[in-house]
Amino acid sequence: MTTNDFNQMLLNNTEFLKPFAITLTRDNEQAKDLFQETLFRALANKEKYHAGTNIKAWLYTIMRNIFINNYRRKAKQNTIFDSTPNEYLLNINQGAVVNQAVASLNIKEVQEAIHNLPIIFKNPFLLYFDGYKYHEIAEMLGEPLGTIKSRIHFARKLLKEQIERY
Repeated sequence: MTTNDFNQMLLNNTEFLKPFAITLTRDNEQAKDLFQETLFRALANKEKYHAGTNIKAWLYTIMRNIFINNYRRKAKQNTIFDSTPNEYLLNINQGAVVNQAVASLNIKEVQEAIHNLPIIFKNPFLLYFDGYKYHEIAEMLGEPLGTIKSRIHFARKLLKEQIERY
């Protein structure tokens, strides 16, 4: 295939690339750049094109690969590398001690809040808390699945309102 034949075939099959470029980039200016880069690469690598193969598929592949490479390059540029020594992070919690009194107060507060739930919400919630699945709870209590899900949801909502976070 001569250079003129290849160039003519390339020009005849480029109109479909513009919408594809816009679809990939979602930006008109970037799509124009991608389109130009695709044509440049196609011209630069015309010896890799085998006569008789689908030129549209070849051009699509070139455009898609350029887009993916540009995307990966941008993602790498946005990555922040921290080269500072991490000694500060290693020594940050040396003086921290777990306060069991606060933890036990929080557990008592949660248990009291669960105990104060209305019975209609407490039973499904406790079964769910014990590890039963929604459909198992529905079978045990003889209630529809949607009812069980809503009761557990409302139990959680009531518990959130009753338990204060510091």
